[in-house]
Amino acid sequence: MFKVVNWMIVSRSQLLVDLLDFRWPQEFLVKLTKAQPNNMAKMLIEDPISIVFFDLSTIDIQQAYQLQRLIEREYCAIHTVFINFPKQLDTRFLIHPATTLGVFYAETSLTDISLGLNDIMKGRSVMPPELLDSMMNDDNEAESDQLTIREREVLHALLSGSTNLDIANQLFVSESTIKTHLYRAFRKIGVSSRGQAIAWAQTHMHEVRV
Repeated sequence: MFKVVNWMIVSRSQLLVDLLDFRWPQEFLVKLTKAQPNNMAKMLIEDPISIVFFDLSTIDIQQAYQLQRLIEREYCAIHTVFINFPKQLDTRFLIHPATTLGVFYAETSLTDISLGLNDIMKGRSVMPPELLDSMMNDDNEAESDQLTIREREVLHALLSGSTNLDIANQLFVSESTIKTHLYRAFRKIGVSSRGQAIAWAQTHMHEVRV
């Protein structure tokens, strides 16, 4: 008996959702569940989803990170794919090697995404080569489970109540760079929000002082 494969698209764009709902069920013989960021968790309980697609053009990066972390913690059988992945921002912290199967930049056409999804359905992961190279370089520079000096500095600054912009000015870097350091640190210490990171730092600060 043919088993229906269930995918989920998480997006605030009704136009994109309608377009994908027109194409993908026929093209890949899947059932496509449509979700908003705020009801994704509830809908995952109701349907046996195999892949969740995040539309990063309509989802806040912090919210996308929290949703990705939810899947990592509670749904080990679900994989994720990011579409409209921002090329200008360093958002590699969203990608998890155990759950992320694909990354497609904003300029990627639906035809090229379909070609990539065919590879994913054959058991391969699909990511831009330069993104893979940069992630491998990151792994070579520091152990994945150890905080870097800059990540420790950013965690320390959180305790003083500094905003991302304050920290960026203190360290003479861009605000987006601070966000990258924060979310990499979040992943390493096992938290998914700023408040949880502050609570963690209050307890473990002796371990992260520079």
